[in-house]
Amino acid sequence: MIRVHVLYHNDIIESISINGHANYDYAGKDIVCAAVSTMATTTINNILTLDNKAITYDTDEGNLSITVNSDNEVADKLLNNMLNMLKELELDYPKNIKIGGLK
Repeated sequence: MIRVHVLYHNDIIESISINGHANYDYAGKDIVCAAVSTMATTTINNILTLDNKAITYDTDEGNLSITVNSDNEVADKLLNNMLNMLKELELDYPKNIKIGGLK
């Protein structure tokens, strides 16, 4: 199962961690994993294109952590957009993704 945890400070996203594997299907055919990876990668790339110092991130097999470096309205909006998409995915695939730490 993919677990998403969000940490807030004053209603602003401070960090997000995404860990685990969806186990919806075999590697290379797992649409839940592909969706989460695409959402996260697109969000990170968009934030860094707009402000390359807004976030830092770290990845390894099955794990991603994103840390917001300062109060950044654009980063917060894009991260909230990603969370909204992940929530929709969670509604459709509740056995494969769980989101915690929501406000």
